[in-house]
Amino acid sequence: MNTNLPKNYDPNEFESRIYNHWMEKDYFKAEVNPDKTPYSIVLPPPNITGQLHIGHALDHTLQDILIRWKRMQGFETLWQPGTDHASIATEVKVVEKVREEEGLSKLDLGREGFLEKAWQWRDEYGRKIVEQMKKLGNSCDWDRERFTMDEGLSEAVTEVFINLYEKGLIYRGNRIINWCPDCKTSLSDAEVEHEEKGGHFWHVNYPVVDSDETIEIATTRPETMLGDTAVAVNPNDERYNHLIGKKAIVPLINREIPIIADDYVDPEFGTGALKITPAHDPNDFEIGLRHSLPQIVVMNDDATINKNGGKFEGLNRYEARKQIVNELKEAGYLAKIKEHQHNVGQCYRCDTVVEPLTSDQWFVNMEPLAKPAIEAVKNEKIKFVPERFSKIYLHWLENIRDWCISRQLWWGHRIPAYYCQDCQALMVSKEKPHACDKCGSDKLKQDEDVLDTWFSSALWPFSTLGWPEKTKDLAYFYPTDVLVTGYDIIFFWVVRMAFSGLEFMDEVPFKHVFIHGLVRDSDGRKMSKSLGNGVDPLEVIEKYGADALRFTLVTGNSPGNDIRFHMEKLEASRNFANKLWNATRFVLMNLDEEKIAYEDIKDDLNTADQWILSRLNTVAKEVTDNMDKFELGLAAQKVYDFIWSEYCDWYIELTKSRLWGENVKEKQAAQYTLSYVLNNILKLLHPFMPFITEEIWQNIPVFEGSAIVAQWPVYKENQVNKEAEEKMELIMEAIKNLRNVRAEMNVAPSKKAKLIVLPGNDQAKATILEGKKYFVALGSVTEIEFTTDKEQIPADAVSTVINGAELFLPLDELIDFEKEIQRLEKEQAKLEGEIKRVVGKLSNQGFLAKAPEHLVQVEKEKQVKYQQMLDVVLERLQALKK
Repeated sequence: MNTNLPKNYDPNEFESRIYNHWMEKDYFKAEVNPDKTPYSIVLPPPNITGQLHIGHALDHTLQDILIRWKRMQGFETLWQPGTDHASIATEVKVVEKVREEEGLSKLDLGREGFLEKAWQWRDEYGRKIVEQMKKLGNSCDWDRERFTMDEGLSEAVTEVFINLYEKGLIYRGNRIINWCPDCKTSLSDAEVEHEEKGGHFWHVNYPVVDSDETIEIATTRPETMLGDTAVAVNPNDERYNHLIGKKAIVPLINREIPIIADDYVDPEFGTGALKITPAHDPNDFEIGLRHSLPQIVVMNDDATINKNGGKFEGLNRYEARKQIVNELKEAGYLAKIKEHQHNVGQCYRCDTVVEPLTSDQWFVNMEPLAKPAIEAVKNEKIKFVPERFSKIYLHWLENIRDWCISRQLWWGHRIPAYYCQDCQALMVSKEKPHACDKCGSDKLKQDEDVLDTWFSSALWPFSTLGWPEKTKDLAYFYPTDVLVTGYDIIFFWVVRMAFSGLEFMDEVPFKHVFIHGLVRDSDGRKMSKSLGNGVDPLEVIEKYGADALRFTLVTGNSPGNDIRFHMEKLEASRNFANKLWNATRFVLMNLDEEKIAYEDIKDDLNTADQWILSRLNTVAKEVTDNMDKFELGLAAQKVYDFIWSEYCDWYIELTKSRLWGENVKEKQAAQYTLSYVLNNILKLLHPFMPFITEEIWQNIPVFEGSAIVAQWPVYKENQVNKEAEEKMELIMEAIKNLRNVRAEMNVAPSKKAKLIVLPGNDQAKATILEGKKYFVALGSVTEIEFTTDKEQIPADAVSTVINGAELFLPLDELIDFEKEIQRLEKEQAKLEGEIKRVVGKLSNQGFLAKAPEHLVQVEKEKQVKYQQMLDVVLERLQALKK
């Protein structure tokens, strides 16, 4: 059969063409089909601000593997794609772009003008990441692509907001929130990243009113003293019992504040006395509520001190801290300063240290929503893979605080709340009311804030399917089967989808949560711009192809664990693709044009044919079992090992004598088996390396349809041939051992020799006799001689032992003894010289004193290596000189 496959594997030549072929044939399209079982995954929507990064590549590859596999198994598969508007990130990008290109600020543009620019950004940049996903091979149903701010999803967001508000689960209140002074917006707890940093404990003496006493407190943020409204101690702390009910004076600003008792205070922490600043600390806020303390906000939205800070007004928080500490010291209030390591909260977008402060915001009452989501995991309606990540999920929900959902931004879903400018009444409505419900005024103004981005993405599994309408898609594809995501997004997104799905669909949004780790660099470091160690998947695809990138990301990958990205592994993946490419070319060049039927050759299959067919059957089972358990890395490795070692290195080699021989029946049996196994190899490999498998499939006339919709191989117990497997295992073990012996003796493969066999049983003898042609073809054997008398075996023969037999190769047929002795003696002298040099270096005290430890270790390792090599050479010399 002629082959149209080019001689060299070049993914750039066909990957785009193959993807277009799939698109033209609508292979990614999902429809409601009562005759099929649905299988659905929602793509975690990437932000419209950036481009595909290596984390996306891993996440998307794992999802695509599952979707392609299930499609081949006959499921009606939906991989729901879409993108996220990313309120904070996109607004920052648009503000920067307008400032750089037009010299204008957000305020200069006004809300409508700014939103126009934001939509232009979405149209210009938001589409780019979709095209990048296609380069990776994502087999999403692109006709269903959604955007979190498209009309349908926006309607769903409004519906949810109003529903929760009417149930009393959304409320507006003045509570402590996380504030980003750079983004100038509130953040949810999940959007604050904590980092261990070095700081200080400043110990300050607060004078007690009408007393000579002072009460010592310790603080990591002296600037918040400006908002102190109490000092708290534990009611059981005898040191301070006599002070409870008295008043203390806040140093520098001379405000009198009460000394209160509260069980929250830990007597063992710090001094056992806490300054209470309800407006700037979440724990202090709760204490303040219990004791009806006033809240004094002392910072503006840019973290400068406001008018409540008196003479420190206008200073930024760090300048104020420095000045306050200096004045405390000068006035004698500063008792001491201690070094202190503590967690510092930072904005997940810009890394600015967040400022806790009280503010009027919108909140979701989380306790009633969290309970069903907790039960869903405890009752295993939602299963985490690996299971250990359910603890993170449960811990987050069991300790969750009310969710601040309002953001002081313009890009996003505007809160559907309206305020009467005359009587300050609040109305929540889908559309702007014509008049105030209370006073009839038409002076109504919509809330300026937008909703947290995660509020809309929490609805993603059902809003993308048409909710709040009761669509056929929603009834068919919901709940989805699996959510694939990283462990760093469990509390951002997973928990929110869980409680939203249960609240509005009365059903979990997904049955499994498949957690993967992060992609780290080869040294195990997290990839980042600052380290300059990031990997651009598009550059990798351009150089190595999408298949090589995908296979690199999945092999060695186990659920929940981080992976290291090595360029050497990428090279190995490309080499694997090249190996398959060349093997296919060999098969094609040795096939006839007509398809061979199994019935015509079944009686002519030899041991090697039966072995590879049986192994293929077993591997199909092993791969499927691993896929079922989400062990995609193990599944990929199984396919790799079978293709590379068993099919290419062994079976193809074993067929050559028959393919090029005169026996038509033997040739046809080999051709059938080569083609059948290759067909199933392509199926098993397709989910992992879709482009090369499809390209090969399309170039083999006897393969019908497309690999993408080919039937997944199904394990059949009656196709297991243990006898053939055991025979071939013995033959392959023998050939490998013979090759190793020859390599150790430095014998060229072209030099052939007789094989003498001392069998341990009749079965081993029969198997070796049956496999004579394999020993001749792959073991450089001229003939096989069996003996039961060990005394008849030449004394110079080298031996190797296999299961059931001892094999001997007469050395006089393989090597020139004198020349080999001379070569080994030269090798001995060379190694002894190297050992002498290394020993001398390690005995040199000057070298040991000055050389870095790792260089000394290198020399020690060399000494061990050279000694081991010398031992082998001496052993060979001794054997040859006998």
